[in-house]
Amino acid sequence: MAGKAAAQGTGILLVTANVGSLFEDPENLQKTWLREFYQAVHTHKPHFLALHCQEVGGKNYEDSMSHVDTFVKELLSSDAMKDYNRARVYLDENYKSQEHFTALGSCYFLHESLKNIHQFDFKAKKYKKVIGKEIYSDTLESTPMLEKEKFPQEYFPECKWSRKGFIRTRWSIADCAFDLVNIHLFHDASNLIAWETSPSVYSGTRQKALGYVLDRITDQRYEKVPHFIFGDFNFRLDSKLVVESLCSSATMQTIRAADTNEVDKLIFRELDNDRKVVLQLEKKLFDYINQDVFRENNGTLLLEFDKELSVFKDRLHELEISFPPSYPYSEDSSQGKQYMNTRCPAWCDRILLSSSAKELISKPENDEKAVIYDNIGPNVCMGDHKPVFLSFRIAAGAGKPNANKHKCCVVQ
Repeated sequence: MAGKAAAQGTGILLVTANVGSLFEDPENLQKTWLREFYQAVHTHKPHFLALHCQEVGGKNYEDSMSHVDTFVKELLSSDAMKDYNRARVYLDENYKSQEHFTALGSCYFLHESLKNIHQFDFKAKKYKKVIGKEIYSDTLESTPMLEKEKFPQEYFPECKWSRKGFIRTRWSIADCAFDLVNIHLFHDASNLIAWETSPSVYSGTRQKALGYVLDRITDQRYEKVPHFIFGDFNFRLDSKLVVESLCSSATMQTIRAADTNEVDKLIFRELDNDRKVVLQLEKKLFDYINQDVFRENNGTLLLEFDKELSVFKDRLHELEISFPPSYPYSEDSSQGKQYMNTRCPAWCDRILLSSSAKELISKPENDEKAVIYDNIGPNVCMGDHKPVFLSFRIAAGAGKPNANKHKCCVVQ
Protein backbone atom coordinates (compact mmCIF):
# COMPACT_ATOMS: atom_id res chain seq x y z
CA MET A 1 0.00 0.00 0.00
CA ALA A 2 2.84 2.40 0.81
CA GLY A 3 4.39 1.92 -2.64
CA LYS A 4 1.01 2.48 -4.22
CA ALA A 5 0.64 5.70 -2.23
CA ALA A 6 3.83 7.12 -3.68
CA ALA A 7 2.81 6.23 -7.23
CA GLN A 8 -0.82 7.25 -7.12
CA GLY A 9 -0.93 9.90 -4.44
CA THR A 10 -2.49 9.77 -1.00
CA GLY A 11 -5.89 8.14 -0.64
CA ILE A 12 -8.32 10.31 1.32
CA LEU A 13 -11.74 9.31 2.63
CA LEU A 14 -13.97 12.03 4.11
CA VAL A 15 -17.17 10.88 5.84
CA THR A 16 -19.92 12.93 7.44
CA ALA A 17 -22.49 11.27 9.69
CA ASN A 18 -25.23 12.61 11.92
CA VAL A 19 -25.06 9.81 14.50
CA GLY A 20 -27.81 10.96 16.89
CA SER A 21 -29.92 7.84 16.27
CA LEU A 22 -27.07 5.49 17.18
CA PHE A 23 -27.21 6.51 20.80
CA GLU A 24 -30.99 6.22 21.08
CA ASP A 25 -30.87 2.54 20.10
CA PRO A 26 -27.24 1.40 20.36
CA GLU A 27 -28.09 -2.30 20.54
CA ASN A 28 -29.67 -2.47 17.09
CA LEU A 29 -28.21 0.38 15.13
CA GLN A 30 -24.54 0.65 16.13
CA LYS A 31 -23.53 -2.82 14.96
CA THR A 32 -25.03 -2.30 11.50
CA TRP A 33 -23.65 1.22 11.24
CA LEU A 34 -20.11 0.14 12.13
CA ARG A 35 -20.24 -2.84 9.76
CA GLU A 36 -21.19 -0.57 6.84
CA PHE A 37 -18.61 2.03 7.83
CA TYR A 38 -15.84 -0.60 8.00
CA GLN A 39 -16.97 -1.90 4.61
CA ALA A 40 -16.51 1.59 3.13
CA VAL A 41 -13.00 1.80 4.65
CA HIS A 42 -12.17 -1.65 3.25
CA THR A 43 -13.48 -0.73 -0.21
CA HIS A 44 -11.67 2.60 -0.56
CA LYS A 45 -8.57 1.79 1.52
CA PRO A 46 -7.70 5.39 2.42
CA HIS A 47 -4.36 6.43 3.87
CA PHE A 48 -6.08 9.29 5.69
CA LEU A 49 -9.62 8.91 7.00
CA ALA A 50 -11.70 11.75 8.45
CA LEU A 51 -15.04 11.03 10.13
CA HIS A 52 -17.11 14.07 11.08
CA CYS A 53 -20.01 13.27 13.42
CA GLN A 54 -22.89 15.46 14.53
CA GLU A 55 -25.31 14.95 17.44
CA VAL A 56 -22.78 12.85 19.33
CA GLY A 57 -24.66 11.34 22.27
CA GLY A 58 -28.05 11.73 20.61
CA LYS A 59 -30.97 13.87 21.70
CA ASN A 60 -30.84 12.65 25.32
CA TYR A 61 -27.12 13.19 25.67
CA GLU A 62 -27.20 13.27 29.49
CA ASP A 63 -28.19 9.59 29.39
CA SER A 64 -26.33 8.54 26.26
CA MET A 65 -22.79 9.92 26.61
CA SER A 66 -21.59 6.62 28.09
CA HIS A 67 -22.53 4.95 24.79
CA VAL A 68 -20.29 7.43 22.95
CA ASP A 69 -17.16 6.18 24.73
CA THR A 70 -18.05 2.59 23.84
CA PHE A 71 -18.58 3.61 20.20
CA VAL A 72 -15.21 5.40 20.00
CA LYS A 73 -13.32 2.56 21.72
CA GLU A 74 -14.81 0.14 19.21
CA LEU A 75 -13.68 2.35 16.32
CA LEU A 76 -10.14 2.62 17.68
CA SER A 77 -9.65 -1.04 18.58
CA SER A 78 -11.57 -2.88 15.86
CA ASP A 79 -9.85 -5.38 13.60
CA ALA A 80 -11.08 -3.45 10.56
CA MET A 81 -9.04 -0.41 11.65
CA LYS A 82 -5.90 -2.24 12.83
CA ASP A 83 -3.70 -0.76 10.09
CA TYR A 84 -4.49 2.76 11.27
CA ASN A 85 -1.79 3.17 13.90
CA ARG A 86 -2.36 6.87 14.65
CA ALA A 87 -5.60 8.63 15.48
CA ARG A 88 -6.95 11.91 16.78
CA VAL A 89 -10.47 11.99 18.22
CA TYR A 90 -12.11 15.24 19.34
CA LEU A 91 -15.46 14.82 21.07
CA ASP A 92 -17.51 17.72 22.35
CA GLU A 93 -19.14 15.94 25.29
CA ASN A 94 -19.34 18.84 27.72
CA TYR A 95 -23.14 19.18 27.63
CA LYS A 96 -23.17 21.04 30.96
CA SER A 97 -21.63 24.06 29.22
CA GLN A 98 -24.61 25.31 27.23
CA GLU A 99 -22.71 28.27 25.81
CA HIS A 100 -20.08 26.00 24.22
CA PHE A 101 -21.68 22.57 23.64
CA THR A 102 -21.98 21.58 19.97
CA ALA A 103 -22.24 17.74 20.22
CA LEU A 104 -19.72 17.50 17.36
CA GLY A 105 -17.15 14.73 17.06
CA SER A 106 -14.21 14.82 14.66
CA CYS A 107 -12.22 11.58 14.27
CA TYR A 108 -9.08 11.18 12.16
CA PHE A 109 -7.27 7.92 11.37
CA LEU A 110 -3.85 7.60 9.74
CA HIS A 111 -2.71 4.46 7.94
CA GLU A 112 0.63 2.99 8.99
CA SER A 113 1.98 3.50 5.44
CA LEU A 114 1.41 7.27 5.65
CA LYS A 115 4.76 8.79 6.58
CA ASN A 116 4.81 12.54 6.19
CA ILE A 117 1.81 13.91 8.07
CA HIS A 118 1.51 16.81 10.48
CA GLN A 119 -1.31 18.59 12.27
CA PHE A 120 -1.46 22.34 12.85
CA ASP A 121 -1.29 23.84 16.33
CA PHE A 122 -3.44 26.99 16.12
CA LYS A 123 -1.92 28.48 19.25
CA ALA A 124 1.74 27.93 18.40
CA LYS A 125 1.01 28.50 14.68
CA LYS A 126 3.17 25.56 13.64
CA TYR A 127 2.69 21.99 12.44
CA LYS A 128 3.37 19.05 14.73
CA LYS A 129 4.05 15.46 13.84
CA VAL A 130 1.15 13.09 14.57
CA ILE A 131 2.20 10.18 16.80
CA GLY A 132 0.06 7.55 18.53
CA LYS A 133 -3.67 7.66 19.31
CA GLU A 134 -5.20 10.45 21.37
CA ILE A 135 -8.76 11.24 22.46
CA TYR A 136 -9.84 14.69 23.59
CA SER A 137 -13.26 15.40 25.10
CA ASP A 138 -15.02 17.75 27.52
CA THR A 139 -13.11 21.05 27.27
CA LEU A 140 -12.12 21.25 23.63
CA GLU A 141 -11.90 25.03 24.02
CA SER A 142 -8.43 24.62 25.53
CA THR A 143 -7.14 22.23 22.85
CA PRO A 144 -4.76 24.16 20.56
CA MET A 145 -5.05 21.58 17.76
CA LEU A 146 -8.50 22.79 16.73
CA GLU A 147 -10.83 25.74 16.57
CA LYS A 148 -14.37 25.26 17.86
CA GLU A 149 -17.27 27.67 17.96
CA LYS A 150 -20.96 27.45 18.73
CA PHE A 151 -23.14 29.83 16.74
CA PRO A 152 -24.37 32.88 18.64
CA GLN A 153 -27.82 32.47 20.19
CA GLU A 154 -29.30 35.28 18.09
CA TYR A 155 -28.65 33.24 14.93
CA PHE A 156 -31.48 30.88 15.85
CA PRO A 157 -33.51 32.45 18.67
CA GLU A 158 -36.35 29.89 18.35
CA CYS A 159 -34.17 27.15 19.78
CA LYS A 160 -32.85 27.99 23.23
CA TRP A 161 -30.32 25.19 23.55
CA SER A 162 -29.36 24.76 19.90
CA ARG A 163 -26.21 22.61 19.63
CA LYS A 164 -25.05 24.04 16.32
CA GLY A 165 -21.53 25.13 15.47
CA PHE A 166 -18.27 24.01 13.84
CA ILE A 167 -14.88 22.42 14.58
CA ARG A 168 -11.88 23.13 12.36
CA THR A 169 -8.61 21.19 12.14
CA ARG A 170 -5.69 21.70 9.76
CA TRP A 171 -3.45 19.00 8.28
CA SER A 172 -0.36 18.74 6.12
CA ILE A 173 0.21 15.60 4.08
CA ALA A 174 3.33 15.42 1.91
CA ASP A 175 3.65 19.22 1.79
CA CYS A 176 -0.04 19.70 1.01
CA ALA A 177 -1.95 21.62 3.70
CA PHE A 178 -5.74 21.77 4.05
CA ASP A 179 -8.48 22.52 6.57
CA LEU A 180 -11.20 20.04 7.52
CA VAL A 181 -14.30 21.67 9.01
CA ASN A 182 -17.02 19.73 10.81
CA ILE A 183 -20.28 21.70 10.69
CA HIS A 184 -23.85 21.44 11.95
CA LEU A 185 -26.32 24.10 10.78
CA PHE A 186 -29.85 24.90 11.96
CA HIS A 187 -32.83 22.68 11.13
CA ASP A 188 -36.35 23.56 9.99
CA ALA A 189 -38.35 23.89 13.20
CA SER A 190 -41.74 23.75 11.42
CA ASN A 191 -42.80 22.39 8.04
CA LEU A 192 -45.65 24.91 8.01
CA ILE A 193 -43.31 27.89 8.43
CA ALA A 194 -40.85 26.44 5.88
CA TRP A 195 -43.74 26.22 3.37
CA GLU A 196 -44.84 29.85 3.74
CA THR A 197 -42.15 31.56 1.65
CA SER A 198 -39.68 30.74 -1.11
CA PRO A 199 -36.92 30.61 -0.01
CA SER A 200 -37.87 29.77 3.58
CA VAL A 201 -36.85 31.84 6.61
CA TYR A 202 -34.80 28.85 7.80
CA SER A 203 -32.65 28.83 4.67
CA GLY A 204 -31.75 32.45 5.44
CA THR A 205 -30.58 31.47 8.92
CA ARG A 206 -28.41 28.67 7.54
CA GLN A 207 -26.99 31.03 4.92
CA LYS A 208 -25.97 33.49 7.61
CA ALA A 209 -24.30 30.78 9.74
CA LEU A 210 -22.42 29.21 6.81
CA GLY A 211 -21.25 32.66 5.72
CA TYR A 212 -19.96 33.19 9.27
CA VAL A 213 -17.96 29.95 9.12
CA LEU A 214 -16.49 30.76 5.71
CA ASP A 215 -15.44 34.21 6.90
CA ARG A 216 -13.81 32.71 10.03
CA ILE A 217 -11.77 30.08 8.18
CA THR A 218 -10.55 32.50 5.51
CA ASP A 219 -9.74 35.50 7.71
CA GLN A 220 -6.26 36.95 8.22
CA ARG A 221 -5.26 35.05 11.36
CA TYR A 222 -3.69 32.10 9.56
CA GLU A 223 -2.33 31.30 6.14
CA LYS A 224 -5.16 30.51 3.71
CA VAL A 225 -5.21 26.85 2.68
CA PRO A 226 -7.72 24.70 0.74
CA HIS A 227 -10.71 23.70 2.85
CA PHE A 228 -13.21 20.86 2.93
CA ILE A 229 -16.40 21.57 4.88
CA PHE A 230 -18.46 18.47 5.63
CA GLY A 231 -21.26 17.86 8.06
CA ASP A 232 -25.01 18.20 8.50
CA PHE A 233 -25.80 21.46 6.72
CA ASN A 234 -29.52 20.81 7.18
CA PHE A 235 -30.03 22.11 3.64
CA ARG A 236 -33.67 21.51 2.67
CA LEU A 237 -35.52 21.55 -0.60
CA ASP A 238 -37.46 24.74 -1.28
CA SER A 239 -40.61 23.59 0.47
CA LYS A 240 -43.06 25.92 -1.25
CA LEU A 241 -41.85 24.94 -4.72
CA VAL A 242 -41.73 21.23 -3.89
CA VAL A 243 -45.30 21.24 -2.58
CA GLU A 244 -46.45 23.15 -5.68
CA SER A 245 -44.77 20.53 -7.86
CA LEU A 246 -46.00 17.47 -5.93
CA CYS A 247 -49.54 18.84 -5.56
CA SER A 248 -49.95 20.68 -8.85
CA SER A 249 -53.42 19.25 -9.47
CA ALA A 250 -54.65 19.33 -5.88
CA THR A 251 -56.75 21.67 -3.78
CA MET A 252 -55.63 22.81 -0.34
CA GLN A 253 -57.67 22.65 2.84
CA THR A 254 -56.47 24.70 5.82
CA ILE A 255 -57.20 23.52 9.35
CA ARG A 256 -56.71 26.04 12.15
CA ALA A 257 -56.30 25.55 15.88
CA ALA A 258 -59.54 26.39 17.70
CA ASP A 259 -57.89 28.39 20.47
CA THR A 260 -55.27 30.43 18.55
CA ASN A 261 -56.63 30.36 14.97
CA GLU A 262 -53.10 29.53 13.80
CA VAL A 263 -52.68 27.12 10.89
CA ASP A 264 -52.43 23.62 12.35
CA LYS A 265 -52.57 21.46 9.24
CA LEU A 266 -52.72 21.65 5.46
CA ILE A 267 -54.40 18.88 3.48
CA PHE A 268 -53.90 18.66 -0.29
CA ARG A 269 -56.54 16.58 -2.15
CA GLU A 270 -56.83 15.57 -5.78
CA LEU A 271 -59.50 17.48 -7.69
CA ASP A 272 -61.04 14.25 -8.95
CA ASN A 273 -60.17 10.63 -8.10
CA ASP A 274 -62.54 10.68 -5.07
CA ARG A 275 -60.69 13.70 -3.62
CA LYS A 276 -57.85 11.40 -2.54
CA VAL A 277 -55.39 12.96 -0.05
CA VAL A 278 -52.02 13.62 -1.73
CA LEU A 279 -50.15 15.40 1.07
CA GLN A 280 -50.71 16.23 4.72
CA LEU A 281 -48.54 18.94 6.22
CA GLU A 282 -48.16 19.76 9.91
CA LYS A 283 -45.37 21.26 12.01
CA LYS A 284 -43.61 17.88 12.15
CA LEU A 285 -45.52 15.92 9.52
CA PHE A 286 -44.82 15.65 5.80
CA ASP A 287 -46.96 12.75 4.69
CA TYR A 288 -46.84 12.38 0.90
CA ILE A 289 -48.80 9.66 -0.89
CA ASN A 290 -45.88 8.27 -2.91
CA GLN A 291 -42.38 8.05 -1.39
CA ASP A 292 -41.00 6.56 -4.60
CA VAL A 293 -40.60 10.06 -6.00
CA PHE A 294 -37.74 10.57 -3.51
CA ARG A 295 -36.06 7.30 -4.47
CA GLU A 296 -36.60 6.95 -8.22
CA ASN A 297 -33.43 7.78 -10.10
CA ASN A 298 -31.96 8.58 -6.64
CA GLY A 299 -34.41 11.45 -6.26
CA THR A 300 -32.37 13.54 -8.71
CA LEU A 301 -35.50 15.04 -10.27
CA LEU A 302 -35.89 16.96 -7.00
CA LEU A 303 -32.39 18.44 -7.14
CA GLU A 304 -33.81 21.48 -8.94
CA PHE A 305 -35.42 22.41 -5.60
CA ASP A 306 -32.10 22.06 -3.74
CA LYS A 307 -31.11 25.72 -3.94
CA GLU A 308 -29.39 26.68 -0.68
CA LEU A 309 -25.84 26.17 -1.91
CA SER A 310 -26.35 28.41 -4.96
CA VAL A 311 -25.81 31.51 -2.79
CA PHE A 312 -22.22 30.31 -2.20
CA LYS A 313 -21.46 29.21 -5.77
CA ASP A 314 -18.40 31.47 -5.94
CA ARG A 315 -16.98 30.20 -2.64
CA LEU A 316 -17.95 26.52 -2.40
CA HIS A 317 -18.13 23.61 -4.81
CA GLU A 318 -19.71 20.18 -4.67
CA LEU A 319 -19.37 17.10 -6.81
CA GLU A 320 -22.47 15.91 -8.64
CA ILE A 321 -25.02 14.29 -6.31
CA SER A 322 -26.10 10.85 -7.50
CA PHE A 323 -27.51 9.42 -4.26
CA PRO A 324 -30.99 9.81 -2.73
CA PRO A 325 -31.81 12.46 -0.09
CA SER A 326 -29.81 11.59 3.04
CA TYR A 327 -32.56 12.46 5.58
CA PRO A 328 -35.01 11.59 7.27
CA TYR A 329 -34.78 7.81 7.06
CA SER A 330 -36.84 5.52 9.25
CA GLU A 331 -35.10 4.50 12.48
CA ASP A 332 -36.77 1.10 12.33
CA SER A 333 -33.86 -1.32 11.83
CA SER A 334 -35.91 -3.35 9.31
CA GLN A 335 -36.65 -0.32 7.08
CA GLY A 336 -33.38 0.55 5.36
CA LYS A 337 -34.83 2.52 2.44
CA GLN A 338 -37.98 3.98 3.98
CA TYR A 339 -38.26 7.68 4.81
CA MET A 340 -40.04 8.93 7.91
CA ASN A 341 -43.06 11.11 7.19
CA THR A 342 -41.83 13.87 9.48
CA ARG A 343 -40.00 16.05 6.94
CA CYS A 344 -39.65 16.37 3.20
CA PRO A 345 -36.61 14.23 2.30
CA ALA A 346 -33.54 16.39 1.59
CA TRP A 347 -29.79 16.28 1.04
CA CYS A 348 -28.82 17.53 4.51
CA ASP A 349 -25.45 15.78 4.70
CA ARG A 350 -22.88 17.16 2.27
CA ILE A 351 -19.18 17.50 1.50
CA LEU A 352 -18.25 20.93 0.12
CA LEU A 353 -14.92 22.16 -1.21
CA SER A 354 -13.19 25.47 -1.72
CA SER A 355 -11.95 26.14 -5.28
CA SER A 356 -8.39 25.34 -4.18
CA ALA A 357 -9.54 22.07 -2.54
CA LYS A 358 -11.29 21.04 -5.75
CA GLU A 359 -7.98 21.48 -7.58
CA LEU A 360 -6.25 19.10 -5.14
CA ILE A 361 -8.43 16.18 -6.10
CA SER A 362 -6.65 14.20 -8.77
CA LYS A 363 -8.82 12.37 -11.28
CA PRO A 364 -6.89 10.48 -13.96
CA GLU A 365 -8.71 10.73 -17.28
CA ASN A 366 -8.85 6.95 -17.65
CA ASP A 367 -10.22 6.28 -14.16
CA GLU A 368 -13.87 7.21 -13.68
CA LYS A 369 -13.92 5.85 -10.12
CA ALA A 370 -10.93 7.84 -8.89
CA VAL A 371 -13.31 10.29 -7.20
CA ILE A 372 -16.50 8.96 -5.61
CA TYR A 373 -19.21 10.97 -3.85
CA ASP A 374 -21.91 8.71 -2.41
CA ASN A 375 -23.71 7.51 0.71
CA ILE A 376 -22.94 4.60 3.05
CA GLY A 377 -25.40 1.80 3.83
CA PRO A 378 -27.99 2.59 1.13
CA ASN A 379 -29.96 -0.60 1.77
CA VAL A 380 -29.81 -0.90 5.55
CA CYS A 381 -30.89 1.26 8.50
CA MET A 382 -28.13 3.69 9.49
CA GLY A 383 -30.38 5.86 11.66
CA ASP A 384 -32.31 8.88 10.41
CA HIS A 385 -29.31 10.13 8.37
CA LYS A 386 -27.31 8.13 5.83
CA PRO A 387 -23.59 8.94 6.13
CA VAL A 388 -22.14 10.61 3.03
CA PHE A 389 -18.55 10.16 1.83
CA LEU A 390 -16.04 11.52 -0.64
CA SER A 391 -13.17 9.29 -1.74
CA PHE A 392 -10.28 10.76 -3.73
CA ARG A 393 -6.52 10.98 -4.01
CA ILE A 394 -4.22 13.92 -3.49
CA ALA A 395 -1.59 13.66 -6.21
CA ALA A 396 2.02 13.59 -5.10
CA GLY A 397 3.34 17.14 -5.12
CA ALA A 398 -0.13 18.74 -5.29
CA GLY A 399 0.86 21.28 -2.67
CA LYS A 400 4.36 21.94 -4.01
CA PRO A 401 3.96 25.68 -4.73
CA ASN A 402 3.53 26.19 -0.98
CA ALA A 403 5.89 23.45 0.09
CA ASN A 404 8.57 25.77 1.42
CA LYS A 405 6.04 27.69 3.48
CA HIS A 406 4.83 24.53 5.18
CA LYS A 407 8.27 23.06 5.78
CA CYS A 408 9.43 26.05 7.73
CA CYS A 409 6.44 25.71 10.04
CA VAL A 410 6.83 22.01 10.72
CA VAL A 411 8.00 20.70 14.07
CA GLN A 412 9.58 17.28 13.57
